[in-house]
Amino acid sequence: MPPPAGIPAEPAAGAAAAESAPIAAGATDIRAQQIRGTRAVELVAEGNAELRRDGILLSADRLTYSELTDEARAEGNVLLAQGTDRVEGPRANLKIAEQVGEFEAPQYRFSRRSDPVPGEPVREISGSGQADVMRFEGENHYRLENATWSTCQADDPDWYIKARDLELDYDREVGVVRGGSVIFQDVPIFWWPWAEFPLVGQRQSGFLSPTVGVSNKAGVDISAPYYWNLAPNYDATFAPRFMGRRGVQLGGEFRYLTPGYRGESRVEWLPRDAVTGEERALGSVQHQQRITPNLYGSLDLNAVSDDQYFEDLSSRLSVASQVNLLREGRLSYVASDWWSASALVQSYQTLSGEDPYRRLPQLLLNANRQDLPAGTVFGFRGEYVQFEHADSRKPEGSRFTLYPQLSLPFERPGYYVTPKIGVHHTQYALDRDLTGESRSITRSLPIFTLDSGLNFERDTTLFARDYLQTLEPRIYYVRTPYRNQDDIPVFDTARFDFGFAQIFSENLYAGGDRIADADQVTAAVTSRLIDPGSGAERMRATLGQRYYFDDQRVTLPGEPRRSGRRADMLAAFSGRVTTSSSIDSAWQYNPRDQLTERFNFTVRYQPEFAKALNLGYRYSREVLQDLDLSGQWPLGGGWYGVARVTRSLKENRITETIAGVEYDGGCWVVRSAVHRFATNPDDVTEALFLQLELNGLASVGSSPVNLLKRSVAGYGKINEPVSDRVFGAY
Repeated sequence: MPPPAGIPAEPAAGAAAAESAPIAAGATDIRAQQIRGTRAVELVAEGNAELRRDGILLSADRLTYSELTDEARAEGNVLLAQGTDRVEGPRANLKIAEQVGEFEAPQYRFSRRSDPVPGEPVREISGSGQADVMRFEGENHYRLENATWSTCQADDPDWYIKARDLELDYDREVGVVRGGSVIFQDVPIFWWPWAEFPLVGQRQSGFLSPTVGVSNKAGVDISAPYYWNLAPNYDATFAPRFMGRRGVQLGGEFRYLTPGYRGESRVEWLPRDAVTGEERALGSVQHQQRITPNLYGSLDLNAVSDDQYFEDLSSRLSVASQVNLLREGRLSYVASDWWSASALVQSYQTLSGEDPYRRLPQLLLNANRQDLPAGTVFGFRGEYVQFEHADSRKPEGSRFTLYPQLSLPFERPGYYVTPKIGVHHTQYALDRDLTGESRSITRSLPIFTLDSGLNFERDTTLFARDYLQTLEPRIYYVRTPYRNQDDIPVFDTARFDFGFAQIFSENLYAGGDRIADADQVTAAVTSRLIDPGSGAERMRATLGQRYYFDDQRVTLPGEPRRSGRRADMLAAFSGRVTTSSSIDSAWQYNPRDQLTERFNFTVRYQPEFAKALNLGYRYSREVLQDLDLSGQWPLGGGWYGVARVTRSLKENRITETIAGVEYDGGCWVVRSAVHRFATNPDDVTEALFLQLELNGLASVGSSPVNLLKRSVAGYGKINEPVSDRVFGAY
C-alpha cells in the first residue's frame, strides 16, 4: 500500500504537501492513499481521502474534485466538518467556496454559542438529526427533506421535531418547520403545519408553547400566547386564556428597552366571568426614563376591576395576597454626590383593609456633605407633602419638614465615637382636621444622638480550623425632649417593627407625624468568626437591649404606653455550622414578664446543588406559631422530589402545602406540583402544575419553577434555562 500523498490545488501539480506545512488561506489541500488526475482539471482521491480549505474538512472513501467548477463529489463514509458542525452520510456533492450542494441520507449535528445574557452563562446549544436529503444553500443555510431535529445527543433521542420540510438558517438563528410535529417518547404531542423555532435560544416571533393548568378557582386553565419580536429592543405578546369555570380572557404585554428609557405594559380583559357574571380587567404600566444626565423619571400604574381579581384569577400566592396596588409618578434629580431632590405623586387601589393617604404631591430634598471643616458632616432632610383621603371623615392637609443635622465622626483603629445634633421642625396646614376646622400646627424638636463602638480581634481555633474572632460592643444614646403631639393627625406614620435596626434608630416611628420622646441608651455586642484566608464571615452572634431613663409619653392613637425601663432583649445567631449546614435564628425576650415575645429559627442542610432540606419555626406571642418544612432531594434514576408544608400550630391547621416531583431526562425535564394554600380557613386555593420542558426548544404546560424557587429555600432548577422567545413566567 503506497503512503498517503498530499496534493495542494494551487502549487505545482504533483508536488507533495509537507505534513507540517500550513495551508494558505483559500488554498485547497487534498490528501489520500491514492491520487490521480490532471492538475487544474480534475483529481480523484481514493482511500482515506480528505479535502481541506479554510477550516472545512470533507473526507470520504472516494473523492473527486474539479478545480474548474470548485465542485467536490464524495462517496462512501462521507464526513463534512467545519468547527463543531458535522454532517455524515453515504454520498455528497458540494461546491466548496459557495457551499452549495446536496448530501444524501445525512446525519448531522450543529453547535452554536448562545448570545450573552446578563446574569446567565454563555451556553453551547447543539441540534442534531437525520434526513433523506440535505441541500446546502450557502454558508450557514440548510434545507432538509423528511428530517428530524433535536437537542438530545443520543442516536435515539427522547424527543425530536419531525418535518416534511425543515430549514435551518444559522445566520438568522431560526429553524422553519413545514408539515411538522413534535415527537416525545415516540408519541406525537402536537402538530405544526408551519412554525419557526430558535436554534440558539434567541427571541423570535411565533406561537409560544401553550400553558395548561388546573385550579379550583379557574378550573382547567389553558393559554396559547403569540410573541412578536418587533425589534431587538422591544417586543409584544398576545395571550388568550381559557378558564373552564370563568370563560375566555384576552391578555397582552408590551416591553421596550433603550439606553435612555425602559418599561412594560400589561392588560387583561375577561368580558364576562361565568361565575360572577361581571366584566373583569387588569391594567399595568411601568416606565423608567433618564431625562437628562441628572434627572430621572418613573411611572408605575396598576389597576384591577374588583378586589377579588387576583384571588379568583391567579393561582400564585404572592399575587393572590396583594393588599394595595401602587399608582405613582416620580421625578428624581441627583445634582452631585452629596445632594438630591425628588417629586412624587402617589395613590393606591386598596383591595382589602383601610385606604392609605394619597400624596399629591410629595417633594423631598436630601443632603449629606462630608468635606466640612474639622471633619464635621452636614446632613439634611426636607419634605413637603400634601395628604388627601377619599373618606371625608379623615383629616387632610400638608406637612412641611426641615431636619438639618450636624455630626462629628471620630474614628480610630479599634473604636469610633459619633455625636450628632439636629433640629426636627414640622409645620402642618390642615385643610380638614378631626373637628372640621382648618388650622396650623408647628412642632420643633432638638434631637441628640451619640453612637460609639469598639472592635477587638483575636486569632482562635474552632473545630480544628483557624479563625479571626471579633468582639464588637456598641452603645447608642438618644435624647429627644417631649412635645405634646396628640393634636397632630396620623397621615403616614406607624411604629417600627422591633428589632436590631429599630433599637439603633433615633425614632420609634416611621413617617413624620410622631417624634418619640427619648432619653434612652442601647447596648449591644456582636461577635463574628471570619475565615482569615477568604475574609468570609462564618458565624455571627449579637445580643442587645435598650434602656429607658424616662416613661414614654408620645404615642399613636390607641397605642398603649410603654411600661418599665427596659425594652425587650434581642438575640440573633447566624452562620454555617458545617460546610453544608447553616442556622439562622432570632429571639425577642420580655424580661419584665419573663416571656418570649418572638422567636424565629431556620436550619438548612444543602450539601450540593438540587439537594436542600429546610426546617423553620416562627413564633409571635398571641399572633402566630408556624412550623415549616421544605426541601428538594434526588430520589434516584433522574427523579427529584420537592415539597413544602407550613402548619399553623396556633390554629391547628395546614396553611400551605406544595408537593411535586421532577424528572431529568437529559435533554428534557418533566415537572409536576400541587399547590394548596389558605389565606383563611374559608378561602382555600388549589392548583395543579404540569410541565414538559424540551431543552433548547420550548416548554409545554404550566411551570411551577417560580413557585418552587420562592417557596423552597435552596431549590435548584435541575436543567439549564429553557430557550424561550419571551422571558418571565405566567
